Amino acid sequence: METLLKNLIEKNKHWTKKGRVATYIPMLGQANPDIFGIAVMDMKGNVYAQGDYQYKYTLQSITKVITLMLALMDRGPQKVFQYVGMEPTGDPFNSIIKLETIQPSKPLNPMINAGAIVTASLVKGDSPELRFNRILQLAQKMADNPSITYNHQIYLSESETGNLNRALAYFMKNHGVLQGDIEQHLEVYFKQSSIEVTSLDVARIGAIIANDGKSITTGEEIIPASIIRIAKTFMITCGMYNASGEFAIKAGIPSKSGVGGGILSAVPHQFGIGVIGPALDEKGNSYAGVKLLEELSETLNLSIF
Repeated sequence: METLLKNLIEKNKHWTKKGRVATYIPMLGQANPDIFGIAVMDMKGNVYAQGDYQYKYTLQSITKVITLMLALMDRGPQKVFQYVGMEPTGDPFNSIIKLETIQPSKPLNPMINAGAIVTASLVKGDSPELRFNRILQLAQKMADNPSITYNHQIYLSESETGNLNRALAYFMKNHGVLQGDIEQHLEVYFKQSSIEVTSLDVARIGAIIANDGKSITTGEEIIPASIIRIAKTFMITCGMYNASGEFAIKAGIPSKSGVGGGILSAVPHQFGIGVIGPALDEKGNSYAGVKLLEELSETLNLSIF
């Protein structure tokens, strides 16, 4: 496995030159576009890693999976899906189009920004600090790393420039989809996006999902299997933004990307995978990371289809 990963990193490294780092969040624009790495954890806890897998980056949209699972545990599927849908959009992750054109005006799924703001609002807690800390603690537990925290500078950068997300949130409040204090919900959302990890952390999170919610080392149930099933379904149908269909055909692995350049992947009952490559394609996915995962899937026959 180590040799395979090393060869795939070397073979696909050139794709980093094709992409561009995210700049609409100013702090993300400082990332090194040449960074490229992968970590893989199997169901016995063995870890294989190559490239820049120790590079720290923020989860960004990858955290939408964690927050969704926590909201589902807190409120139950019936309550959550009263406010957010289950369908792919075919639109960019920050688009307002569907909110304006469908009735009721609720986001189509939890993997787009509007849907993730809603799921963040459904996490239980008496304050935004408590709600965010519960999201952070779940990420720490899944990654088996209590030192994980959030990057305060990136949080501030997101909050200061997040006017489109504010527009989405206030639009939903106007239509009764989002309840309560909008700025508090956005504080949770921006902070969860700023949780800082390595690809090894992400591989461990993916391994929990691949293992139906159970710890690889202890067998403890961290997340119920029924909720894991929902999360994996959203990952395969909506996890790679509006390139999810193409990725499902070419790789066929439940995955979730983030504009920090990370990709979380979970091959059911086989592997958890964390990839980093901050240079993004036009859809907002890691350019080299997508190519690597497609080739890894083809080589090891990892597609769930």
